[in-house]
Amino acid sequence: MEFEACKNNIVPKDLIVFGEDWGGHPSSTQYLVKLLARNRRVLWVNSIGLRRPKLNFSDFRRLLVKFKAMIKPFREMSESNSISPVHVVQPKAFPFPGNRLARMLNRRLLMRLIKPAIVQAGLKHPVLWVSLPTAVDMIGELNECAVVYYCGDDFGALSGVDHKPVLKLEEELAIKADLILAASPVISKRFKADKTHVITHGVNFDLFSKLAPRASDLPVKGPVAGFYGSLADWLDIDLICDTARSLPHWTFVFIGAINTDVSKLQIASNILLLGPRNHNELAEYSQHWNASLLPFRDTEQIRACNPLKLREYLAAGSPIISTDFPALDGYRDLITVVKTADDFSRALIESLDDHKLKRVLRKERVSQESWEARAQAVAELIDNL
Repeated sequence: MEFEACKNNIVPKDLIVFGEDWGGHPSSTQYLVKLLARNRRVLWVNSIGLRRPKLNFSDFRRLLVKFKAMIKPFREMSESNSISPVHVVQPKAFPFPGNRLARMLNRRLLMRLIKPAIVQAGLKHPVLWVSLPTAVDMIGELNECAVVYYCGDDFGALSGVDHKPVLKLEEELAIKADLILAASPVISKRFKADKTHVITHGVNFDLFSKLAPRASDLPVKGPVAGFYGSLADWLDIDLICDTARSLPHWTFVFIGAINTDVSKLQIASNILLLGPRNHNELAEYSQHWNASLLPFRDTEQIRACNPLKLREYLAAGSPIISTDFPALDGYRDLITVVKTADDFSRALIESLDDHKLKRVLRKERVSQESWEARAQAVAELIDNL
């Protein structure tokens, strides 16, 4: 959509970002925005819910965290090399994306909160960066000069989302956006080609490629296969368990928050669930286990995904064994793709003979795919709006 303020030639353009909660699980939006903040002012608005909360402990705990954050809705987060802190706003909003009254109330609440924050952060005619479709109602309300939709997921398949109302909001957002950035080619096909660009995920190459000490809780007896990330319904639990049973002398390590039924994993004697770890500690595991795993189910969400860990695994150098999904394109010669537990078992056994040259090749393949390079490409697109 066209805005009068867009006629100014001020670059780099400031940003108002509607994303997930700042400082939570590392995301592509946060990686990019942290780098973009090095030479522009940024106001970050924490998540506006994608679904109605459920009556369970997990959602209650999340609501409690949100409520506490609302007590101090505006804060500054210093980032190295930034011209100013990233200003973070905790919105007061009702998490009912399909309710028209809730949307109207949210818009009013957000405007009362965000407009003073814009003044405090010193933003003038910023670009509106939207990562969550639930922020579409703010378009045209904040004196923005342009709208960018950064789509990192297929919201029609993403678990934990009220799909029907969120997809309707996304359709509206895609029409209003001046620029659409898609995290994968599969996602990009859903939008108009003339304003859509594919920005695949980058990697913190130094963090994952430079030698890290071995984690103290990583087993030392026998070979180890590992995975890190959310343990959710996209994992092929049966495939993992069948493979673990066929290789009783291996230990299968899983790092991450549990968001699905993992009872089958918990009863296996050679499967170890370590829980979440800080992102900057993950190389202490992935560099030292014998093989990195991507044991995903074949779902719409996985077909559209572009997991951060894929390039992080490559940068760490260890052999990678994965079920098939499109994001492997471009790296298939460096990854063993499997379908069955028998395939998985054979691939793991063969990984023990991995050559040092292959480790070097895996690292080299992603050495130029840094987040800095991705952010530079994004900056050029935004500043040319």
